[in-house]
Amino acid sequence: MSKKDFQTTIDAEVKAVPKRIAFIKRDVSAHVKSEDSEMVMTFPHLVVRGIICFQIVTIILVIISLLFDAPLGAIANPLHTEVPAKAPWYFLGLQELLHYFPPVVAGVLIPALVIISLFVMPYFQINAKAERLWESDQKKTLFVLTFVVVFLVALFSFFHAMAISIPTLFIYCLMILPYFIKSDIKFISWMRHISLTNWIMTWFVLLAFVLTVIGVFFRGPYWRWAWPWIEGIY
Repeated sequence: MSKKDFQTTIDAEVKAVPKRIAFIKRDVSAHVKSEDSEMVMTFPHLVVRGIICFQIVTIILVIISLLFDAPLGAIANPLHTEVPAKAPWYFLGLQELLHYFPPVVAGVLIPALVIISLFVMPYFQINAKAERLWESDQKKTLFVLTFVVVFLVALFSFFHAMAISIPTLFIYCLMILPYFIKSDIKFISWMRHISLTNWIMTWFVLLAFVLTVIGVFFRGPYWRWAWPWIEGIY
């Protein structure tokens, strides 16, 4: 590039001068304009919010424990086993799986697959790009998604696990709404921006919630289905 003479002028109009030179003193740093981005750093954006949520949940639990007594049963008696012998609420989802699947599948295989998938999911290319579910090749996405859901529902129905099949179909219906409804409704537009990994995580959380609720409120003696508002079922 050949050397050219530049004329230094002071002007506030950007288009008035073809070339601009910025003089920065040693005690002055250049100002970098921040840009909005869909991705943020884990610290402090995620960590600080997690700590705040943890403190809020802790305060709420302390207040509840001061106002209400824990629903404890009678003193444990080794000569009399409670029927049913329910696990703590955070394990009732796994205990509910034992009602539908063999012990090895419900107690080992399914939890192991869930944990492995949570570790592997962030390394998918689709997650790295934060790609929306319906962003590219919508017909292929619909075909693959429908095939996977039909296979899972058929598998769960074979074991009569309707508590898993129904939430799976519910999430599937929500996932395909943006494909069939092209309207700019706020709710549909919001779901159109959800990625596949977020849908999978939502499905997993919904299943855990449904199975836990069923195990807590709808399982009576001998792990049979029981309505909680009918007296004498527990």
